[in-house]
Amino acid sequence: MTKTPTTALLGLGQMGAALARTLHTRGHRVTAWNRTAARAEPLGREGIPLAASAAEAVAGSPIVLVCLTDHEATRAALEGADLAGKTLVQLSTGSPREAREAEAWARARQADYLDGALLAVPSQIGRPESTLLVSGSSAARDASAPLFDALVGHWMHVGDDAGAASAFDLAVLATLFGSLLGLYHGARLVESERLSVEVLGALLAGAAPAMGQMMQHDTGVIHSGRYAAPESSLETCTLAMELLGRHAREAGIDATFPSFAAALFGRGRAAGLGAESPAALVKVLRASGGRSEVAR
Repeated sequence: MTKTPTTALLGLGQMGAALARTLHTRGHRVTAWNRTAARAEPLGREGIPLAASAAEAVAGSPIVLVCLTDHEATRAALEGADLAGKTLVQLSTGSPREAREAEAWARARQADYLDGALLAVPSQIGRPESTLLVSGSSAARDASAPLFDALVGHWMHVGDDAGAASAFDLAVLATLFGSLLGLYHGARLVESERLSVEVLGALLAGAAPAMGQMMQHDTGVIHSGRYAAPESSLETCTLAMELLGRHAREAGIDATFPSFAAALFGRGRAAGLGAESPAALVKVLRASGGRSEVAR
């Protein structure tokens, strides 16, 4: 076993257990704690030291890795623990505001703070395809780098603002679940035509790189504010969404997704953005959020 500093790992659900096992098998010393002790017992049998309390786990560890339900659960678990001089790495789910509040809470207890977001499922921990976003103190980032190298194939420090990792995580989730809603409607569309959903999956897997390039292109368009002369216009996309809705009605399948998408694109058309890039729809969304930029 290498002489790496001990990491306290709080929370042994599916993700926490995957983190603990990965660190242990890669030679990192870990002391783990879980509120429900019975769930920690399998890890104990694998040779991972278990603490009776979060405070006990923290006491001998310069880095505290947290994978609990939320920030409230973290504060409850660490109540009474001595965090002075520690680096607290928070992987629990939360909002950017909660991350900034957690950083202030940690600093009030003389601890350094990083907020993190794992773009992976438990089975991907330790594998090349896993990604971790972290934000907050650069000193904490540097202290935690060997830990992150062991846990994921790729990690990024996305800013000194503690809320940045959570913000990017939510943006990725919005993209993921928006895409999945389209997939599920697509599956029903294919079923309604008595075609293979598995073939749809294969088609999407093959098209994934191109779709990723389209998303990256559109974020560049949004960043630059240059929406003119697109290869495919917002009007074209609006017509495609209307076609999806018409097919759903003709096939007798649920039309919730295409109706929502067509209505949203229709707002862009009504705002006079039809000839621009479909990314111009972000101007409508900005205006809806109180930021008047439809005419930008």
